[in-house]
Amino acid sequence: MSRKIQLLIVDDSAVVRQVVAQAVARAADIEVMATASDPLFAMEKMRHHWPDVVILDIEMPRMDGISFLRKLMAERPTPVVVCSSLAEAGSETLMQALAAGAVSIITKPKSGLKGFLEDSSNDIVAAVRAAARANVRLLLRPAAAPMALAIDRPRHSADVILPAGTAAMVKTTDKVIAIGTSTGGTQALEAVLTRLPITVPGIVVVQHMPERFTAMFAERLNSLSEIEVREAKTNDRVMPGRALIAPGGKHMMLKRNGAQYHVEIVDGPLVNRHKPSVDVLFRSVARFAGKNGLGVIMTGMGDDGARGLKEMRDAGAATIAQDEASCVVFGMPKEAIKLGAAERVLSLGQIPGALVAADR
Repeated sequence: MSRKIQLLIVDDSAVVRQVVAQAVARAADIEVMATASDPLFAMEKMRHHWPDVVILDIEMPRMDGISFLRKLMAERPTPVVVCSSLAEAGSETLMQALAAGAVSIITKPKSGLKGFLEDSSNDIVAAVRAAARANVRLLLRPAAAPMALAIDRPRHSADVILPAGTAAMVKTTDKVIAIGTSTGGTQALEAVLTRLPITVPGIVVVQHMPERFTAMFAERLNSLSEIEVREAKTNDRVMPGRALIAPGGKHMMLKRNGAQYHVEIVDGPLVNRHKPSVDVLFRSVARFAGKNGLGVIMTGMGDDGARGLKEMRDAGAATIAQDEASCVVFGMPKEAIKLGAAERVLSLGQIPGALVAADR
């Protein structure tokens, strides 16, 4: 039998410690090695037995969770899932937690906490498992930027934004590259986009990221890259030498007008608990680009994009999944591979060359 994931729960609420411990106790591959009511008690227990994953609250006596998280990452990087009512979408606390190295975020409600944690037990287990597989040292590179997993969000499919339709059948000279990524994706995108020439086909990107960060992220990549990188707006042309990044808090779809491609930015429900959603982008590329598309799914937690990549492959597009060794979290690519959505599995270092070759 393989070794169980050793979990430490740090929260000043006895109810939270009890309910989370009971939730994960049902998982055969996770063991709660200890619980602690504040970071100082946690450090005492960690001297004797180091955990594989930590579930961490923010508001606690003697030391706050953000300070503890920074100390932990500086001394011995360990996957941390922050579980806090303060970590709401777009909040400064959430940004600080993710910037400090948290792998994912569980946003606790301000009321009905016990019921929420009981109802979310499967998602908590999934977050712990994904965190245990995360390469935290890759996540802590200076270029890191925030992304989050909010497990309390509804899990709609891409149908709520764009119903499935017939794929474009006409093959043209213009190609479209669609990239989807999440946890660890900011570093992965930098590694890819900064190595591309201006002759590369037009690129559309969904990176799970809060809305206030996508514009800054695009500006940074633009300053480092030979190609143009910018946050997308409705009717922006998809053209060689340009990468359009979906704005946080909105979905992005590819559209076609004659032989030209452009993007449309829309609001709407979360898809796979995300907005923007990779599945929405990939479905639109399957539908409007078909064989002219190339889909790439890279590092990230969960399965957003896996079904969309399969739709792209079924529509005749070339498809690529990033390999496990170079992923911070091998969640999204793994699910795509399991579905048979990936035509090729490449390392992060091989992906730029594959994108350049797409225009040949």
